[in-house]
Amino acid sequence: MAAKTQDFTAAMKDMMGSFPVDTKAMDDAIKTQSSLNEKLSAVSLTAAQKSTDLSAKWAQDTLTKMTALSTAKTEPADYAKSVSDFATASAEAAAEHMASFAEIAKSVQTEALELMMAAGKDIGEDMSAVAKKATDDVTAAAKKATTAK
Repeated sequence: MAAKTQDFTAAMKDMMGSFPVDTKAMDDAIKTQSSLNEKLSAVSLTAAQKSTDLSAKWAQDTLTKMTALSTAKTEPADYAKSVSDFATASAEAAAEHMASFAEIAKSVQTEALELMMAAGKDIGEDMSAVAKKATDDVTAAAKKATTAK
């Protein structure tokens, strides 16, 4: 006599079908996360572009100043003055460009914080909606179960 094994596939399918699953909440969460990622990427890419532009400008300015530094002078004292002028101009440019880099970083920080605050609010609202729907579904299922008896 061969014993017939019980097929649990149908039982599992019935059991899983009785759990209410709302994929809209997951879809909304994914959309919210994707939107946040897109905005944060835009902030990062904009900052990278500004930093690159600033670095290129700084390099170009330095090369321009080096052209004046590398020209032949008639007097030895002119070489010392040229080097001194280059050092002074380079120090001033460094301070100016570093302040510009700091402004870029400050802008990124502010924008990122604003995005995170907005995302936190959106996620909180999404979670509240999901919790309310789950509560309503459980309440409805409990009422149905008690009236069915």
